[in-house]
Amino acid sequence: MGLRTRLCELLGIEYPILNVGFAAAAVPELAAAVSNAGGLGVLGVGLPPDEIRRRITRTRELTSRPFGGNMIIAAFASPHFDETTRELHRQRIPVALEERLPVLVLFWGDPAPFVGPAHDAGAKLLVQVGTVEEAVAAAKAGVDAVIMQGSEAGGHVKATRSIWETLPVAVKATTPTPVIASGGIGDGRTIARALAMGAQGVSLGTRFVASEEAWIHSHYKRRVVEATAADTFYSEYLYDVGWRDAPHRTIKNRTYVRWDVAGRPPSGSRPGEGEIIGTLRLGWADVPWQRYAVGMAVPTFDGDPEDAPLWAGLSVDQVNDIRPAGQIVRDLVRETEEAFAV
Repeated sequence: MGLRTRLCELLGIEYPILNVGFAAAAVPELAAAVSNAGGLGVLGVGLPPDEIRRRITRTRELTSRPFGGNMIIAAFASPHFDETTRELHRQRIPVALEERLPVLVLFWGDPAPFVGPAHDAGAKLLVQVGTVEEAVAAAKAGVDAVIMQGSEAGGHVKATRSIWETLPVAVKATTPTPVIASGGIGDGRTIARALAMGAQGVSLGTRFVASEEAWIHSHYKRRVVEATAADTFYSEYLYDVGWRDAPHRTIKNRTYVRWDVAGRPPSGSRPGEGEIIGTLRLGWADVPWQRYAVGMAVPTFDGDPEDAPLWAGLSVDQVNDIRPAGQIVRDLVRETEEAFAV
């Protein structure tokens, strides 16, 4: 078995390795580095339209290879936003497709309405799902590939079962649509395991948080390197300001400790609720950040990252250093080939 899969042919890449397009932190420099190393670099494009255009243009300047952009479907209709904000979110996919984004990656919602527009624009459409049933529905809707998430994942976790349980079932149920494995995968050994179980590729988040190009606070990167799986915590409601009813996995930090000591009270009764922990300075906006709010600590965050969510999956056990993203891809390829050779 080798690293060249049907997904490589489909997307025009050398190696079936994707980075997760984690919000504002997945910048053009990260996506281009992954693509230039032979994988599929993925931008975070759940952003204002002008920033989407800038990021796609900048990535195209840095690489001539295919790349993707990631958005959350749930934001388009979230009841937690007013109609003006929801309409701004709904503009994102048309803008990305107008800019000829090669691969559109969606999560947390029904991808069916976006299959036609993506294909009409010449883009491939990938969707991340949390259950086999969702995977089957997405394949029937005509997506080009399904990203099967496992409960080992960091960040927002739709899955409730291990990737190693659901992956082979999803592969069989969605054939011939390729399945990409995600969650708990951070080295060549786990990549080889996923491919041997029928995956056509892998999507890695935590491993690329600890990359030089990720636009993420240095403290956050260090915590990922230093953490073990036992240092992570899965919750349905710890960080829910801005996105409710979305289970998630993070590294235990100061906010977690205060909440845990208080008896893990529900929303509305948590210690420090409503206080501002700092300001996210994003270039296109300065956003006051409430404790317990979703988001990623970028280098320009002026508060203490220990108060902010430090999204990470169980693969922190496999992440032991901060490296250039291109080197991460090359090392993963080497490790996977070595695992296959055993």
